[in-house]
Amino acid sequence: MRPRMTLIAPTADFIGHLTAGRAQMGTSLAFHLTFAVLGVGLPLMMLVVEGMHLRTGDPVWLALARRWSKAFAILFAVGAVSGTIISFELGLLFPRFTAFAGGIVGLPFSLEAFAFFIEAIFLGIYLYGWKRLSPRVHWLVGFPVAISAVASAFFIVTANAWMNVPRGFQLEHGRVTHVHPLAAVFNPAWATETSHMVIGAYLATAFGVASVYAVGLLRGRRDSYHRRALTVALATAAVMAPLQLGVGDLLGRTVARNQPAKLAAIEGQYPTERGAGLSLGSFPVPGHQHAVLNVKVPKLLSVLAFDDPHAKVRGLSSFPKRDRTPLALPVRLSFLGMVGIGTFLVALSLWYWLRHRGRPRPEDRWTLLAVAASGPLAFLANEFGWLVSEFGRQPWVVYGVLRTRDAVTTASGLDVTFTGFLLLYIGLAAATIWLLRRLATGAPAALTTRRQPAGG
Repeated sequence: MRPRMTLIAPTADFIGHLTAGRAQMGTSLAFHLTFAVLGVGLPLMMLVVEGMHLRTGDPVWLALARRWSKAFAILFAVGAVSGTIISFELGLLFPRFTAFAGGIVGLPFSLEAFAFFIEAIFLGIYLYGWKRLSPRVHWLVGFPVAISAVASAFFIVTANAWMNVPRGFQLEHGRVTHVHPLAAVFNPAWATETSHMVIGAYLATAFGVASVYAVGLLRGRRDSYHRRALTVALATAAVMAPLQLGVGDLLGRTVARNQPAKLAAIEGQYPTERGAGLSLGSFPVPGHQHAVLNVKVPKLLSVLAFDDPHAKVRGLSSFPKRDRTPLALPVRLSFLGMVGIGTFLVALSLWYWLRHRGRPRPEDRWTLLAVAASGPLAFLANEFGWLVSEFGRQPWVVYGVLRTRDAVTTASGLDVTFTGFLLLYIGLAAATIWLLRRLATGAPAALTTRRQPAGG
């Protein structure tokens, strides 16, 4: 049995603090997530195109690597700012969570900081080493950047996995004791959550890059620079999309075993059933104990969750009301949005490669429009995934142990700070878009005037 605690009794005084605190933290996380995703995915794309340049000597690959490295420098800087804000907000907005879980999540947070500094150091060498290092050494310098970016994501997501499936400690009189750091980090959810996040970052970045160059092709820039960028991006997406489907299925099974209330909210499942069917609708009705449009495929949910067509799936009605998420409808809609977008992305990558197998063909307008839309949709799917994870865990900040209302600050003025940070994020977003648009000027002029040397 998991240890459980409640620090303070719920009162109406906490409603405003809870709403404002969660809104500010949620906005910060939603803003930072885009930069975190690109921070994981773009270094891999840079390594691929620079490696192609080393192999072929073609200046087009080098031009792509240099352009993407400039974009990554901008994204890394803004991501560092937004990530630092979150680290302060965690302690200021949820001080009771920090006091309760600091001895447990402190290890992955500290390791994430080490990974971040390694990434920053090697990124500096990478950016300033274009004309100072040999081509091969410069390419090799990019590997620590890509590896440490994945490591940063890994350590942060293991902390979130622990919040979903807390292990590696005991509770004695409301205090955390007998902490086993490795048992906490390598909890039952760590493998599926981290894999889902990292592969999702690669997939979203690949479609994001593809969408940028699809827009360029739609505007008539039918040169090798745009075509090769589109090809390498969609090739990466074609590899990552089926992997993401498989990992997502494994993550669903992890949720079924360890967070049955979240599974019920995800599936809009109110009654407990043996041989539960997978609903194609099932939208929870706020304030009621049922869902609508329950069109089901018989026994499929039991099979997907437990590999048994007769397995019992608990419904939301079987849990005390205080232990159910109050956001069942947003959880269900976010899940359907994530799955729907993911299905579209898999189908798009499959269609593109089936159409271009054998002898390459010019991209038609409708395909390019679909690819152009795939980038924003892929990042939206990542946001939906985090909403499923965070809203589905409610009312717990540490599942089954510490309630969100007991972790939030009781300080006043959160509405003011929320407004201030919202304006800050709008300003950062505008500056980032302006800087990236200055980079998006078509193929570099050097490609149309002379061939560049292999060393850049």
